[in-house]
Amino acid sequence: MKSRNIKLIISYDGTDFHGWQKQSTRGEKTQTIQGIIEEALREIHKMPVALTGAGRTDAGVHAIGQTANFYTNIDSIPAEKFAPALNSLLPKEIRVLEACEVPAEFHARFSACSRTYRYYFILGRPALPHESRYNLQLRRCPRLDILNAYGRLLFGETDCTIFAGAGDTALAEGKSANRYIYKAYFFIEKDRLIFEIKANAFLRNMVRSVGGTFLFYEEKGTNPKELQKIIASGERGLAGPTLPPQGLFLSNVEYR
Repeated sequence: MKSRNIKLIISYDGTDFHGWQKQSTRGEKTQTIQGIIEEALREIHKMPVALTGAGRTDAGVHAIGQTANFYTNIDSIPAEKFAPALNSLLPKEIRVLEACEVPAEFHARFSACSRTYRYYFILGRPALPHESRYNLQLRRCPRLDILNAYGRLLFGETDCTIFAGAGDTALAEGKSANRYIYKAYFFIEKDRLIFEIKANAFLRNMVRSVGGTFLFYEEKGTNPKELQKIIASGERGLAGPTLPPQGLFLSNVEYR
């Protein structure tokens, strides 16, 4: 029986989960998005099935367009029918939006050419109870011109060491911290401030660190040229605070 490669587009509310990546723990069971979907795939296949994701979102981070793939030997289920089949087994916080067959060599992580994240803020007013799960309340209105001047500093290939989270595996293994950043900008929609950043890949906690650093130095009135020197220093201690996870969404993953 020939194996098929199935690509999934997944959305999830990450509030109550320990991130995307399945974790091996002793004793207490850790709920992750990948682990829960793999449990559903196991129920369908009656055997373990490995699921590969495009981005390893952290605990509390959400997704609108996470991409994943798995291989199946079941030929009785059309590729697109895996979406409703999985949704019937998944909790309401996780939804498979699309399923389709892709070439055997497709890999959700390594075939991706870019990932786009968005971070959402509520501006100037108290966040409503349901909004606080998906936005960070910002009690001031920052200057967009300064924030976007900061964003332009990152365009192109950039050494992002200063934005790496503690325990980043890439840095621990001596790999390059350079990332190619296509865009990083802030804009306002009604009473929400949105930070969008697109890059070929990201370091651990990088998006939240970039956003927190920009807001920190904007409030201090730091000149963009001075911030450029700070970023080039690679000194993690000079970065601003890392934003909490609830406002962050993996928005889109693009493939060649």
